[in-house]
Amino acid sequence: MNTVSGSRTCLYDTASLDAVMDRMAQQAVSLLQGHDRVALVGVLRRGAPLADRLTQRLVLHHGLAPPLRLDLSVKRYADDLTLLFPDTQLGEDPRHAALDLSHHILLVVDDVLYTGHSVLKVVDWLTLKRPVAIRIAVLADRCVTTLPLHADVVGLRLEVAPTDIVECHVPPYEPDFSVQLLQPSPVLRMA
Repeated sequence: MNTVSGSRTCLYDTASLDAVMDRMAQQAVSLLQGHDRVALVGVLRRGAPLADRLTQRLVLHHGLAPPLRLDLSVKRYADDLTLLFPDTQLGEDPRHAALDLSHHILLVVDDVLYTGHSVLKVVDWLTLKRPVAIRIAVLADRCVTTLPLHADVVGLRLEVAPTDIVECHVPPYEPDFSVQLLQPSPVLRMA
């Protein structure tokens, strides 16, 4: 996932994250219950399989009708937090052009909430679809957003050093489901 050298610590393993996902589903169901039209929007890459996991829990354990599922591709940073683009890029899927979300409540799902630029880009695009409401769910919130937004459903709140990297390992992109903390080597921190 990340080629940066440094110290790596597993903060949460599969068993503990399964419990976290259960709590996230409980939080989400209170926001979504009573709405006929619900959509879960996964932010590619890792937000998409997290949205699938959350959907499964909402349907199986909370009796929610199967929601509409769609994914949006957003990119600004590389996995090592290197800035790829000065402005967040949203890849518009032509299949979504005529998508009618006007009577839906939307739950945007992402792995890590960092500065908030990616989620804001998604919310901005979804606003054009005129949903009833847009909520945000994240597995890990770094608690340092630089934009006026917050997550409504939060699995983990992680206050780590600005130079540290929070990695969410999510199948199928990684073999294990875990949250790792990567503390780059001091030489890299000074660069």
